Amino acid sequence: MKAALIVENGDLNNVVIGEYPKPEPQAGEVLIQVKACALNHLDIFVRRGIPGRQLKLPHISGGDVVGIVAELGEGVTEVQVGQRVLIDPKIPKFGALGEDLQGGLAEYVKVPAGNCIPLPDDISDEDAAALPIAYGTALRMLVTRGKLQAGETILILGASGGVGNAAVLIAKSIGATVIAAAGSDEKLEKLKALGADYLINYNKVNFSHETWHITGKQGADVIVDYSGKETWPKSILACKKGGRILTCGATTGFEAVTDLRYVWKREITIIGSTSWERSDLLTLLDWVRSGKLKPVIDRVLPLEEAREAHRLMEQREIFGKLILKP
Repeated sequence: MKAALIVENGDLNNVVIGEYPKPEPQAGEVLIQVKACALNHLDIFVRRGIPGRQLKLPHISGGDVVGIVAELGEGVTEVQVGQRVLIDPKIPKFGALGEDLQGGLAEYVKVPAGNCIPLPDDISDEDAAALPIAYGTALRMLVTRGKLQAGETILILGASGGVGNAAVLIAKSIGATVIAAAGSDEKLEKLKALGADYLINYNKVNFSHETWHITGKQGADVIVDYSGKETWPKSILACKKGGRILTCGATTGFEAVTDLRYVWKREITIIGSTSWERSDLLTLLDWVRSGKLKPVIDRVLPLEEAREAHRLMEQREIFGKLILKP
């Protein structure tokens, strides 16, 4: 089968389109013919190489998969051949699809049958593929862990990316006031169209100072910071007394400096959040069906342009999700 292969850890040149053996589903597994697969920053990290983790190469990344059930392994009764499904990328006992296991940037992928979520016909392949990792992570971070409430003010850093877009949309649906921060005026105009109430170009102004000004020198009730090292010190300064800082990653580095004086004086709560639960994905699908949520998709590319997709994401030239189709 055709696949986007990571042949070595490192730069973009290590992503190549090549042939790879078609997976054979074992007992309890199904073979999925991939129809759409979304790219995430996780794919970039996997390509570069995750410290302490050694993957068998060549590796196929890609965790957000929509496809058609092509074959059933022994004993599978949950789904049927020909059924259209969204894959929950959290594979019990094994880890994450596309990270710990061969993923969906290929013509076929095998997964446990229990990870298949039947898709209704009124949700497109592209919209469904956009959901699990970015939108599932954002929903858990803001709602389950962050307890965001209507009327609160939330500062979202990196608001132009997949998780950031999701956070803006979810926060607005809750009734929060959204301060969206991104690195270009063009992206900020798109965030305004999504419903952001205030906009900050962090390449032009100090986002901490600007947040302080917007909130009448109170600070934000909630701050979303999954950038890490480069933004964390200013996020501490931008937080309100009794506020919460939410993090689900650190795209610019893990060694972030925390000025503890502000943490104790302002009684700031720092909350970590990781991934999603199946219930989060079902909620998101319901929201898409009802029209409450429309995933933001930057563009759809053929699988053959996987290397270009990596470049676009790495250079931050996108707004929303990148979808690849075999």
